[in-house]
Amino acid sequence: MALQAGIVGLPNVGKSTLFNALTAAGAESANYPFCTIEPNTGIVPVPDPRLDQLQGVVNSQNVIAATVEIVDIAGLVRGASKGEGLGNQFLGHIRNVDAVLHVVRCFADPDVVHVDGSVDPDRDIDTIDTELILADLESCERRVQRFAKVAKSGDKDAKHHLAVTEKLIAILEAGKPARSGDWADDERASVADAQLITAKPVLYVCNVDESGIDGSNAYVDAVRVRAEAEHAGVVIICGQVEAEISELDADDKAAFLDDLGLAEPGLNRLARETYGLLGLKTYFTAGPKEIRAWTFKNGWLAPQCAGVIHTDFERGFIRAEVYAIPDLLEHGSEAALKGVGKLRVEGKAYEVKDGDVMHFRFNV
Repeated sequence: MALQAGIVGLPNVGKSTLFNALTAAGAESANYPFCTIEPNTGIVPVPDPRLDQLQGVVNSQNVIAATVEIVDIAGLVRGASKGEGLGNQFLGHIRNVDAVLHVVRCFADPDVVHVDGSVDPDRDIDTIDTELILADLESCERRVQRFAKVAKSGDKDAKHHLAVTEKLIAILEAGKPARSGDWADDERASVADAQLITAKPVLYVCNVDESGIDGSNAYVDAVRVRAEAEHAGVVIICGQVEAEISELDADDKAAFLDDLGLAEPGLNRLARETYGLLGLKTYFTAGPKEIRAWTFKNGWLAPQCAGVIHTDFERGFIRAEVYAIPDLLEHGSEAALKGVGKLRVEGKAYEVKDGDVMHFRFNV
């Protein structure tokens, strides 16, 4: 499932440091599939404690986590919507991703030049949002031209798309992103069809210095206020520290994290939050050769989830044998689960739940 999250932000906010740390952390995990697809795209594992719980019982030869695809997008400057700097390249890349990781500088350092001369998270977010809103306005204006003529002839669909587009324009002209709109179900499809940049879900990533790892600084507070108003999430990361952590072996990493008072690297939280931002959920397969996390979307039925492994599994789906990890931990084996009726048989209409462990039966 090739959904992508793009790292965006102004120049010098720490995007590339963060991306390099993420991809380095993925590369060092030998059991996780990792690759760099292009110079600016990497596949990052999503740490999941449920894999360790399964491994504690099943004792498999190999454990493979779910992954997210991250794109490091060129830094944006004012005027990007008019082609300034790498504006066209930036807008093209961000248009192609499914969610946005907006990196915001939340530290003061005279040795790291800020493109606007001072640190101000609200202003920085406004700069990015303004360019994206302007780009979306252009898209909407073209969309109005596309549907207006057809709507005049009485075409019902064209009238609907035109009305939604006019509502979008009003939101954008008020300086708000398209995702802030209150949409009825039939309008959501039209908004999705418009493929607007500001309709994408956003996670704010506060890049702090080491003293701000606990999240207690005024810059982070400003981002939190902004995010809460937008119903967006916030993750606090120290890019420099994460870069250092990604280069350590396991023992040194544990000691370093302990010194910082951290239970895990901030990148673990970021990977999990990104996975959720993309609307992804996980089911597992578990056997002596491999325990693996598989990715699916909310609402998928068992045959669709089987198809994530192989299209033949979906085409020839017969049934799924399903159990929950807490039940496995309680009873100690799949055989014991069968004995107490905790291993269920589900058919084609079963809606898969996050955390299900599944065996698919199929025939092709």
